[in-house]
Amino acid sequence: MTYDYDLFVIGAGSGGLAASKRAASYGAKVAIAENDLVGGTCVIRGCVPKKLMVYASHFPSIFEEAAGYGWKVGESELDWQHFITAIDNEVNRLSQMHISLLEKAGVTLIPTRAKLIDAHTVEANGKKYTADKILIAVGGRPVKPDIPGFEYGITSNEIFHLQEKPKHIAIIGAGYIGIEFACIMRGLGCEVTHINRGEKILKGFDDDVRNEIQEGMQNHGIKMISNTTVTNVEKMDDGLKLTLADESLEPVVADVFLIATGRIPNTAELGLENAGVELKSTEMDGPGYSTSNAISVNEYSQTSQPNIYAVGDVTDRINLTPVAIGEGRAFADSEYGDNSRVFSHEDVATAVFSTPEASTVGLTEAQAKEKYGEAIKIFRTRFRPMYYTLAGKQEKTMMKLIVHSETDKILGAHMVGDSAAEIIQGVAIAVKMGATKKDFDATVGIHPSAAEEFVTMR
Repeated sequence: MTYDYDLFVIGAGSGGLAASKRAASYGAKVAIAENDLVGGTCVIRGCVPKKLMVYASHFPSIFEEAAGYGWKVGESELDWQHFITAIDNEVNRLSQMHISLLEKAGVTLIPTRAKLIDAHTVEANGKKYTADKILIAVGGRPVKPDIPGFEYGITSNEIFHLQEKPKHIAIIGAGYIGIEFACIMRGLGCEVTHINRGEKILKGFDDDVRNEIQEGMQNHGIKMISNTTVTNVEKMDDGLKLTLADESLEPVVADVFLIATGRIPNTAELGLENAGVELKSTEMDGPGYSTSNAISVNEYSQTSQPNIYAVGDVTDRINLTPVAIGEGRAFADSEYGDNSRVFSHEDVATAVFSTPEASTVGLTEAQAKEKYGEAIKIFRTRFRPMYYTLAGKQEKTMMKLIVHSETDKILGAHMVGDSAAEIIQGVAIAVKMGATKKDFDATVGIHPSAAEEFVTMR
């Protein structure tokens, strides 16, 4: 049978872009459909604009620290309109760059939402297209719990477009999105209240990482309320009133309420049932949630329909941009590049761009103990970096290595502190290669640097 395209990709985010360009480079005829700006969550309303906000949030502390080195810094003020406009301009520039790269690769861009009609047919803008293979890469979206008054709250989609800097922002959600934005908004000069239904933030991370970040957030002036939930939100003349489940606590009144309690795969209205694509259900953890449906795939990103594949957050495996890119390229190599391969989800490094920053690769201490019992050894260091001595601040850096005592292999590396992501990226190479503690010990440190601590821990 003759098809309009060898490959039709639904979704021009990180995974879809990577797969479509790689497939086209092998000679495949490829189309990609997207109803939003090209680039996906990472470029439009995720990694890129968020990291720019992180940079901006650090300047007030840098101005303060400069005084310890003898610099005289005058009064500073953030021009909010300039700030959000500059970020928006950069997002649009990057989106146009990705469109140009698609054109250069010979990929046809169809600027609309596509829907499956059957296993080989999609509909876009009222027109039907056939394809030998179809790749679904539509990502995820933020979700709000079904709780009275939550319609007044915003999500991570809208926070980049606030027209005024909030005086007081209340945030729920103790994952990396809620934690990062709490730190960003505090750094930008907002009063921040963070509400967590648990005792600790960042579930799933190493406990030392969780404790260090939580302590750092409190030291930076973020009000943290634990072990309670928001049960109702009312719109008042002076802002939004958040009633808490713990009746001993006063309601929180803020002018902006950020809901960062989770994201779900964006599977709605894709027509998956028309093509026999199976979903897997996951119970969202928390009050006011229903189930979340992700596309079920095998190790080759193949769905229950043999010619339909899915990558990225829509599969709910590891929801990170580099993972989506890796999955997309592995799919294209396997199907069009005569190089059948599986993308490895083991030892994937990640970062939390909070203040203090954190990054990690490999097993947490709890995971290592569960897998290896007592056959592990922990190396940990905590210190004040040299940078803060003249600045007169008590900021701390924590580094941790988890070692299998029988093989000496590094099972996990964790860091909280300045440039954690930049440092762990290099460490991750060693962990991925199976380095041992002896290998780390044999490596000469760069002095004076914080990173040298990873090779001097005893």
